[in-house]
Amino acid sequence: MSARTGMAALVLGAALAAAPAARANDADQLAPFVRLALECSGQEYPNKIAHVMQSDADLGTPSDLTPAFYGCFDWHSAVHGHWQLVRFARLFPEHPLAAEARAVLEGHLTEEKLAAETAYLLGEGRASWERPYGLAWLLQLAAELREWDDPDARRWAAALAPLEEACAGRLADWLPKLAYPIRTGEHSQTAFAFGLVLDWARTAGRPDLAGLVTTTGLRLYRHDPAAVLAFEPSGQDFLSPALAEADFLRRVLEPDAFALWLDGFLPEIPTGGGAGWLPVAIVTDRSDGKLAHLDGLNLSRAWMLQGIAAGLPDGDPRITALLDAAAAHRTVALAALTGEHYEGAHWLGTFALYLESGRGLPATADQAR
Repeated sequence: MSARTGMAALVLGAALAAAPAARANDADQLAPFVRLALECSGQEYPNKIAHVMQSDADLGTPSDLTPAFYGCFDWHSAVHGHWQLVRFARLFPEHPLAAEARAVLEGHLTEEKLAAETAYLLGEGRASWERPYGLAWLLQLAAELREWDDPDARRWAAALAPLEEACAGRLADWLPKLAYPIRTGEHSQTAFAFGLVLDWARTAGRPDLAGLVTTTGLRLYRHDPAAVLAFEPSGQDFLSPALAEADFLRRVLEPDAFALWLDGFLPEIPTGGGAGWLPVAIVTDRSDGKLAHLDGLNLSRAWMLQGIAAGLPDGDPRITALLDAAAAHRTVALAALTGEHYEGAHWLGTFALYLESGRGLPATADQAR
């Protein structure tokens, strides 16, 4: 066990095991999130299309244009909804919902439909389409399929491979040109996408992309001055610019180097425990799709805080405060995830499962649960 996944990972695992709700070993606790993805995977409308048209020939319904990923309100939500189905079926193959998930995947991840997806992505005028968020989630879907030792998963992964390569190519073309990071709290943010892409590259055996993401991330973030957490969140964030940056850099820096960098970047993290240093975001109207983003912020903050804690060396005095804040965000966010409003239901289940199943955490920290 390395320093990166030593005592910090064990502390993280103990803290997660002590949480009041069942963890990822209880499929029934995760099933409501999966039902959200099942319900919207084939729901074509309402639908938000970001669609560059060159002529009348580009007219079409969502299922015409992107026949595999047309549900869940928009393309990227459909993609990570499919990741959610793969993740659940892989972790809990005997659960009744696993069969329903597999049926959706069988119907959507076909060579024909995914070839149409690839052609759409590579169409004229779409060089920046779904960049980086949707592209990163597509690669995360590919990573989940690659890690699943299952004959159907291997077949689906093979069908997805051309689209996977197209997304990787789009990012490989873009990253060397990126002069500045994108520090928003929404889809355009670079730090969160870099983490997803790096995790995929390592799974897929792509040192070229892993190296490119790592060098780009270090170039953009390594020398940042202190972040001011009082400036977060903005009113419709679902990602934290500061925490996502730290959660990415813990993936590429050794624990001692990461701890030193974190000293300068987030000096507000206390050494005595407690969650008050990072207040949970408040959602005032869950029927408003943009305001409901803040439920997603609470979920993503929780897993980013866990990731930051897992990246620190043994005995770092900030670990307790990081995990206390993660627990506070997790408790509020999961209680809010009722599925009442489609504006949030169509995507928040993915974030809940990403958190609850420990995706993105170092392997030892995940196993420590």
